[in-house]
Amino acid sequence: MTEATVTIENKTGIHARPASVFVQTATKFKSKVQIKAKGKTVDAKSILMIMSMGLVKGTEITIVADGPDEADAVKALKELVESKFGEE
Repeated sequence: MTEATVTIENKTGIHARPASVFVQTATKFKSKVQIKAKGKTVDAKSILMIMSMGLVKGTEITIVADGPDEADAVKALKELVESKFGEE
């Protein structure tokens, strides 16, 4: 299992477009990918689950992956969040 903690930095947080990009990226990997935040853990491959978390700017999330390509999955998703989903 591999995990990384990152803070949401884009002004609008994770709304529909960044959630969609996050899910598209997560589904490229075979590993099980989850997001932990605010005491909840959700499937990172489900846009509805991510949207339900209400992730706003400043929220710290932990990306957790377990499987054959877990390190690559965590690295890619962490970089995506750090790039502010290309929004700013």
